[in-house]
Amino acid sequence: MSQTTNTILMIRPINFRMNEQTAVNNYFQEDLNIKNAEINAKAQEEFDAFVEKLVAVGVEVIVVQDEKSVDTPDSIFPNNWVSFHKNGNVVIYPMFAENRRRERREDIFLRLEAEGFKIENIIDYTSAEDQGLFLEGTGSLLLNRDSSKVYCALSARADEDLVIEFCEDFDCMPVIFTANQTVDGKRLPIYHTNVMMCLAEEFSVICLDAIDDKQERKNVIKHLKADKKAIIEISEAQMHQFAGNMLQVQGRDEKRFLVMSKAAHESLTPKQIAHIERFCPIVSSSLETIETCGGGSARCMMAEVFLPRV
Repeated sequence: MSQTTNTILMIRPINFRMNEQTAVNNYFQEDLNIKNAEINAKAQEEFDAFVEKLVAVGVEVIVVQDEKSVDTPDSIFPNNWVSFHKNGNVVIYPMFAENRRRERREDIFLRLEAEGFKIENIIDYTSAEDQGLFLEGTGSLLLNRDSSKVYCALSARADEDLVIEFCEDFDCMPVIFTANQTVDGKRLPIYHTNVMMCLAEEFSVICLDAIDDKQERKNVIKHLKADKKAIIEISEAQMHQFAGNMLQVQGRDEKRFLVMSKAAHESLTPKQIAHIERFCPIVSSSLETIETCGGGSARCMMAEVFLPRV
């Protein structure tokens, strides 16, 4: 089963700004001292340039416009509320921030069907929100599709029982751990697994320093080795430049690319870049405004579409 897809869903923002509801535990977010309208305009510019770069290498990008009537500052990160699977399943996830729950839109499924994709079932975990339990899509869950494993760093946005429920429903093995970052001298959970770790076809980029528990760290390394993934380590400082927030995609003729932001790319050492480029070329794009205000980067902006074609 392929780890990568050629088709990506992306949501073009219309009300992008710093989301005060997510800032409580997303320590990657910072306030930009400029007006929201200006922030949104800059985010749209970055979004359009990023889409252009993906399309240029042959990635099929399905762009959906966000809706002005709904206040959804983080709609640019669709991978947190939905995932699309090879067997025709669509999964809808419970979200931590109340204003992010408004991002869930059925018309997006109609659009995918109009583009020739087949949706068989919708699996909906959103009732967990009533219990105050959350699991934010492929932000929380890193799926290794070849070995049917799910890597997940627990946090306020990734509940252990929900991870296990997902793994039971999808017949996967959970690899669960805690990943922390230093905030004002304290070690606090990283809000999403996909900011400290990326799983590609033949390698993983990971901030092992974020996994404080030695046994958990050993266990993650053991599973990555069992999955035949070369391990490319990044530092916590590089993680803060979004060097963990990458996604491998397929372009023209099934050629693979590792997609990341300009900040992530520039934070990597020549040795790390050479290691990645042994496997595939890098595509990077400037996402400065999106990263600063949104606290997410390239990977968060791309919802992979693995659905079967009609």
